[in-house]
Amino acid sequence: MMKYSVIDIGSNSVRLMLWADGMSILKKINTTRLGEGLAHKGVLSDNAIGRTACAVGAFAEEGRAWSEHCFAFATAAVRTARNGADFCALVKRKYGIDVDVVSGDEEAKLGLCGALGSGDGGIIDIGGASTEVCMREKGTVVFSHSYPVGAVRLWDVCGDDRARLSAEIGRTLSERSPRPCGKMYAIGGTASTLASVLLGLERYDAQKIQDFPMPKEAIVSLADRLFSLSVEERKKIKGMDERRADIIAGGALLLAEIMEKLSLREVCASDRDNLEGYCYLRGLK
Repeated sequence: MMKYSVIDIGSNSVRLMLWADGMSILKKINTTRLGEGLAHKGVLSDNAIGRTACAVGAFAEEGRAWSEHCFAFATAAVRTARNGADFCALVKRKYGIDVDVVSGDEEAKLGLCGALGSGDGGIIDIGGASTEVCMREKGTVVFSHSYPVGAVRLWDVCGDDRARLSAEIGRTLSERSPRPCGKMYAIGGTASTLASVLLGLERYDAQKIQDFPMPKEAIVSLADRLFSLSVEERKKIKGMDERRADIIAGGALLLAEIMEKLSLREVCASDRDNLEGYCYLRGLK
């Protein structure tokens, strides 16, 4: 049995996946908020680098105990920060792991392959510092784009000011407007948290999240509810990830606006995402 471990270094969290025989065995998460303040300064803060590097080191140790092959990749926060290379060098020096910094287009395709494998359809991946939309039709990728907006970035720039959030989202999404094709999935922490809340889960359940349908009306209604509550009040909602309570309202609004722009009545949540996609595209069987 071939075993691998993969670490996803995102703008909001670091995740570990243990992978064997072509399937995910276990996923773990540590919310380190690497992209915190990046929208204002253009660099990763020392504190964010420190706590994120430590999380990567801990996951690398666990991953190496599981398998001989441990991979790590980083997304928008690292690729856009002026000191992103410094972060990668630190992780290499302290923990001996090379960080593969993926482009926006690569990130979109990772999410697509993770959620759909080789099938047709599309994904909306709302991350911390970027959002990817990618679609495949008749086996060919017909649209792939990374928008420079995400839940952490929105929080940094707009807080919970709904008018400012709507303006920022509208400005960013005006870049391109694809034609949706096939079944559309919403992936990433924002989508899985919204699905968990809509399901009213006592604890996160990947099987219940997978393929859960989320109508646009339900997302809009939930966004309205979230904006009416304080961060502390949101933490008490059944299904809420407390570590996302501050950024989740903006993330919900972003998903709703993308669905409106794509004329989507519904998306399905997917627990399978760019971690699985990384294994798929790297040929890790």
